[in-house]
Amino acid sequence: MALRFLTAGESHGPALSVIVEGLPAGVPIPREAVDRELRRRMGGYGRGARMKIEQDQVEFLGGVRFGLTIGAPVALVIRNRDFANWVEAMAPEGPRPSGEASREVRRPRPGHADLAGALKYGIHDARDVIERASARETAARTAAGALARCLLAEAGIEVTSRTVAVGPVSAPEQAVDDFDALRGLPDDAPMRCVDERTAAAMMRAVDEARAAGDSIGGVFEVLARGVPPGLGSHAHWDRRLDGLLGGAILSIQAVKAVAVGEGMESASRRGSEQHDPIHHGPERGFFRPTNRAGGIEGGISNGEMIRVRGYLKPLATLARPLASVDLVDKTAVLAEVERTDTIPIVAAGVVGEAMACLVLADELLRKFGGDHIRETLANLTSYRAGLRRF
Repeated sequence: MALRFLTAGESHGPALSVIVEGLPAGVPIPREAVDRELRRRMGGYGRGARMKIEQDQVEFLGGVRFGLTIGAPVALVIRNRDFANWVEAMAPEGPRPSGEASREVRRPRPGHADLAGALKYGIHDARDVIERASARETAARTAAGALARCLLAEAGIEVTSRTVAVGPVSAPEQAVDDFDALRGLPDDAPMRCVDERTAAAMMRAVDEARAAGDSIGGVFEVLARGVPPGLGSHAHWDRRLDGLLGGAILSIQAVKAVAVGEGMESASRRGSEQHDPIHHGPERGFFRPTNRAGGIEGGISNGEMIRVRGYLKPLATLARPLASVDLVDKTAVLAEVERTDTIPIVAAGVVGEAMACLVLADELLRKFGGDHIRETLANLTSYRAGLRRF
């Protein structure tokens, strides 16, 4: 692995932190570029009250000097403003408060990590579990992904996302040239959907779920343009690019399924309907008129646009909670109600972008190397020149 990252911090603790190791020296890292991704993660229709409290901004603690990486690990921190309301319950030191001040969680929520984590660690207060299991952790991932995005931009690789579905409402299938339309959506767009009528229908589905005290699921798609052929490998199971991207997307909280290209649809098709014919032209070289494979064949990028979908389950916290059991006295109770979203579909897409950026940056560095970005880009330029002569 050429690039790796590690996050730390709890949802209502003092801060989230992340260390990113493996970035070459000389990569421009504008603070505003990282903060922009953090703002994008906070937006979207269906978000809850927590996003009205936080104003996520990054602080660089190491690895960046005068706006450029120096080849050392990059350390970042994002302060939790809501910690001011949780100082006693989430204090790193001191005695454990008693009563309601402890904010203990004894009524596990179906669909969340509460019970499984309590059983794993042998505890009767699931607060220790849910604070780390919370999707608040994805703010740190988004910051790490923003660094990877800066590297990819130097290599001419762009990444964006779209909202494919919210509950029963699905967006029309996008043409390849809609990438620019998606990139052109404002950062505060309520849905990352270029079709306004569909976006409005998606928001109505959110409103209906919220009014019922419920949550709702959805689908997002991450797209990467400009990825050269040859990233990933067919040689080992843990080097396949589709496996790496699939695992990265599945690691996002509440994502329960993933598809590369038209992977879900392919199971019901014949091969003649699914596979993308190969053409060649003097300007484009090898290309495909369709992209049902999602830009990956045999675990290797093929030069077409990368497309990966994440399927988001309805969130586990419900205003009208489901049946549960008290962790201590084992009585029948209603599940805990924590602050939550109706659906964080736009945010999930942004986090999906971040995870895709981290995977693609890692594979880019694995193939082209370089201690300084100049070396990486020189190797990439030479490789692309060779492809044109192939």
